[in-house]
Amino acid sequence: MDGEAVWKADAVALADRISSLLGVVRSAEAEIGSLLVEIESRGVMELFGYRSVARLFEHLADVSKASADRVVKRARALNAGRALDGSAVPAVAPATGGVAAGGSLSSPMIDAIVEALAQVPSECRDDAERSLLSFASEAGHKQVAALGARIVAHLDPDGAEPDEAEPSVPARELSLRRKRSGVWELNGRLDEETGARASALLDSLAERRTADDGADFRSPQERYGDAFSDAVDLALNSPDLPTQAGERAHVMVAVSLADLRSGVGRATLGDTGTMTAAEARVHACDSMLIPAVLGEKSEPLNLGRLRRLISAGLRRALFLRDRGCAFPGCHRPPRHCQGHHIRHWADGGPTDLTNLVLLCAHHHRLLHRSGWEVSIAADGLPEFRPPAFLDKRRKPRRNNIHQPLPFAA
Repeated sequence: MDGEAVWKADAVALADRISSLLGVVRSAEAEIGSLLVEIESRGVMELFGYRSVARLFEHLADVSKASADRVVKRARALNAGRALDGSAVPAVAPATGGVAAGGSLSSPMIDAIVEALAQVPSECRDDAERSLLSFASEAGHKQVAALGARIVAHLDPDGAEPDEAEPSVPARELSLRRKRSGVWELNGRLDEETGARASALLDSLAERRTADDGADFRSPQERYGDAFSDAVDLALNSPDLPTQAGERAHVMVAVSLADLRSGVGRATLGDTGTMTAAEARVHACDSMLIPAVLGEKSEPLNLGRLRRLISAGLRRALFLRDRGCAFPGCHRPPRHCQGHHIRHWADGGPTDLTNLVLLCAHHHRLLHRSGWEVSIAADGLPEFRPPAFLDKRRKPRRNNIHQPLPFAA
C-alpha cells in the first residue's frame, strides 16, 4: 500500500494487508530455517568457516545470540538434516514444517506444537501433530499449547511429583495509604515464603492475555498492577472472608439510575473516590448492591437491603456451563470471573442463565465498550461475534480451552 491507499483504507483493509504481509514474512522465515539446516548438514565450517550455524545466522541477520539460537532450534525441529557422520537426523515436526512454509503459522504457534511433540512418544507423534495442526487452523498459539498439554497429560497422567518444601517463619509488614490525588501507594516487606507465594499468584494473574481480542501490549508494571486488582477481587469474593462490623467487606458505590442506564456521568466510590458511570455499569452486572432512593438534594429517603443480583445457585450453574471465562481463547478459571448480563439488568434484562455469561474482569469490560457481541446459541452455550475489523464475516467464536464436564455429551 502506498501512503494514499493507507490513508483511505478502512479497518478491515488495514487488517487484511497486515495479515497478507505476515504470511510473506512467515513463509520467508520458514525458508530461512530450511536453508540453515541445509548449511548445517553440508558443514558450516567447510562452507563459511563458522563454528556453528547459529553463529553464522547471528552475523547474517544482525541479531542477538539468543535470537539466533531460537531460530536454529526451531529450524532443526521442522526440517530433517544430517549429522557430521552423514546419518539422518529426523525432524520433530515435519508436517508442521510443511504448513509453516505456506506462511500460516506464527513462531509462537510453531514453538507450542514442537514443545508438545517433544514430550510425546515417537510412535504417537504423527497423530498428535495432525491434531495440533488441525486445531491451529482456527485457534491461537496459547490454545494449541493447552491442547498439547492435554495430549501430554493423557499419555503421562501421573505427571511430576509435587514439591513438599517446609514453610519458613513469617516476618512481614505492609502499608497502604491514599494520596490527595486519589492514587494509593503500597509498600511492604515480605518473608521468603510469603514473597514466593505472592509472586506465584501475581505471575499467574499477570500473564499476557491470550484471547482472540488481539495482542496484549501492557507493560510488565501494568500487567502486575492489574494482577493485584484481580487478586483483591478473588479475596473479596471468598466466602471465608472475615466480617467487618457485622458485614462482609464491601465498597459502596452511589450512582443515579439515569447515569447507570446511560453509562454517562460519574459515581462516588467509597468515602472520597469517584469512578465513571460506565465502570459502575460493569460492576452492577454482578455485585453486592444497596439500592437507595435520594431526594432532590441527594438526601437519602430510603435505603434498601443488600442483595446479590446473581444468586449462589445461579452462579454454580454458570460455573458448570461455561467452565471459566467464556470469551474465545481466555484461560481464566471460574473463580476469576464475574457474571455478565447480555442484556443489562438496568435495561430490563432478566437475571437467569439464558441472559448471563461468565467473563473475567478484562473481557467483562471489553464487552461493555467494544464491538464484540455475545449471545446464547441454540444449544444453550455462549458464542461471541468479533468486530468487523477482526473478521469481516463476523463468524461466531467459542472458547474451546475449558474442558467440558467429563459426563457431557
